Amino acid sequence: MNGGRPRTATTALAALLTACVLLPAGGCGTPEPSAPPARTPEDICADLVSYWVEKALEGSPWAGLDWEQKGLSNEQYEIHDDVLAAARAEERRAGRRAASALAARESRRRCEETKGATRSSENWRP
Repeated sequence: MNGGRPRTATTALAALLTACVLLPAGGCGTPEPSAPPARTPEDICADLVSYWVEKALEGSPWAGLDWEQKGLSNEQYEIHDDVLAAARAEERRAGRRAASALAARESRRRCEETKGATRSSENWRP
């Protein structure tokens, strides 16, 4: 027993270091890994639409998948069709790089305008 005597600095430091080793990550001033920022419906929509427009511009065989296979809602697919038509026109006018930039820009704008375009995904398209 220590008879009520205060701990020495060495004993206190040893206790602190032991606690730091035994505590889960972040226990001794070490920052915990930060979670990736939350993705909004607008982010997801813009990424999906622009991705599939790019695949169509490249002539990828995957571009022929239907809207469900691409993971798009009906509303996102409608945006996809509109953006793809505009991107193809831009590609004829100014080249692939300009078409890709337009696709990214318009996908983002339209997805933000429609708050992610998550309306119905019932099978209404032929």
